[in-house]
Amino acid sequence: MKKILLLAAALTAGFLTKAQEESKIKISGYLEAYYGYDFNQPADHNRPAFIYSHNRANEMNLNLGMIKAAYDNGNIRANLAVMAGTYANANLAAEPGVLKNIFEANAGVKLSKTQNLWIDAGIFSSHIGFESAVSKDCWVLTRNISSENTPYYESGAKITYGTADGKFTVAGFYLNGWQRITRQNGNDKPAGGVQLTWKPTSAITLNYSNYIGTEGADSVRVNRFYHNVYGILQVTDQFGVTLGFDYGTQQVSKGSTSKNKVLSPVAIVQYKFAPKWALAGRFEYYEDQNGIFIATGTQNGFKTKGYSLNIDYSPVSNAVLRLEGKTYDSEDKIFIRNTGAVNANTTLTASIAVSF
Repeated sequence: MKKILLLAAALTAGFLTKAQEESKIKISGYLEAYYGYDFNQPADHNRPAFIYSHNRANEMNLNLGMIKAAYDNGNIRANLAVMAGTYANANLAAEPGVLKNIFEANAGVKLSKTQNLWIDAGIFSSHIGFESAVSKDCWVLTRNISSENTPYYESGAKITYGTADGKFTVAGFYLNGWQRITRQNGNDKPAGGVQLTWKPTSAITLNYSNYIGTEGADSVRVNRFYHNVYGILQVTDQFGVTLGFDYGTQQVSKGSTSKNKVLSPVAIVQYKFAPKWALAGRFEYYEDQNGIFIATGTQNGFKTKGYSLNIDYSPVSNAVLRLEGKTYDSEDKIFIRNTGAVNANTTLTASIAVSF
């Protein structure tokens, strides 16, 4: 009888251990369908080339559908998420094979028993910017120009340290390049960056992120140095403000001391005027005169202002219906309407997003 009781206890302990481990695995998902109407009526149904998220026009489509598994036992963590949609088609076009469908795939180990110190490696979301590919988490339906033209994702390794009170986090990155899972052919120099985040209160977030790396094959590669600063201030439970500024430089040519630059200020305000309703407005300016990221072939390059107005309705906490109007106003005629070049582009975008 004693042996039977011991065996039963061991089996029970084994089942509990397995159940406990399974309880540390969380399965989640996200799906966002959208319709975007472009008043310039592009014949190929593509939005301008500098837009990668919600980039199809005058048709109903899937921006992002994702299934994610996350594991965390306090000392080891891992995330795996696969996706489909026009976001994946546009943003991962350069990646080979099934990597085009990887949203996230990383594993991490806690390096200290007493400190919040981790090392993670794999594919993870970018450390640059305050907007992500998951539109439901952003104040405005579509992304701003600087978010569209900085990495959405990156691959490599990172070391992260966070204070015990959760107010300060610092991370250092070793990366395969600028929005790359696989290293650029002919380029053998790794990239890197840092991220500093300070949350003095639950209503304030201040962040600085940077990136340093090279672009092009080793024989012609040029240095790129990019900075991103933003602050998020939740003034009241109903009213919030986000301010961001990006500034980057890139060598004109290998060995040159001359640099081209890009800069972009962004301001967003959000007002929750009812329990299930929110209104947001965004102003942005993006200047890339020499075409580091957005080449136009025009006299003044890409110098564009953007104005967005967004309204959200959330019938339940995990779903949101959204409508956004957006206008771009460029110094040069960089947009096409009826086969002719124009300065402006206006769109209406509607979406439904559900997380589960």
